[in-house]
Amino acid sequence: MNTLREKVAGERRRLRSVRETLTVAVARKSGGDSSFAPFYVAIGDYIETAMGRLHAQDVKMGNMIREKLGALDPNSEQALRELDERLAGNQDHLRALTAARKALVGAPDAAALASFETVGGAYSQYIVTNMGHHGGTTDLAGRLFSQEDWEHMAGISEEDTRTEQRLYAQVFAALPAALSDLRPAS
Repeated sequence: MNTLREKVAGERRRLRSVRETLTVAVARKSGGDSSFAPFYVAIGDYIETAMGRLHAQDVKMGNMIREKLGALDPNSEQALRELDERLAGNQDHLRALTAARKALVGAPDAAALASFETVGGAYSQYIVTNMGHHGGTTDLAGRLFSQEDWEHMAGISEEDTRTEQRLYAQVFAALPAALSDLRPAS
């Protein structure tokens, strides 16, 4: 059985792989090629699940930090406020991506593809710029959390792992021929 650290690292690697693939795909553009629709839908499914879980973990982390600290000093208050702002922005982008994915399912035409590419590009840029480890909250969690706290915060079940891996495989199974160079090495 993999350790928590190995599970989280694997999940983060796969998320980065999908996000990087999305970035390249939306920069190249589908040009209305309908073979991109199933691929973009698979990316939307993956990101909705993976970023939804990361959002829940980060919310839990913020709540646990607040609980452990009790009274907040100005630096901790600022770090947690910044976390909340990043998470709110992430949710805005995730809602937009989910809506664009749903539009593709309903009508995979050139306009829906272009809309997904616009929204997907903006979300990918947001993730690169704003998400990931940030010193303030990461330092607080590192100082305050026990191994049991990390496991509680991560909340990774075997079912979650299987679902995330299945959705990851679906992204690359749906890769259109025009993007075949983006297939990850096995």
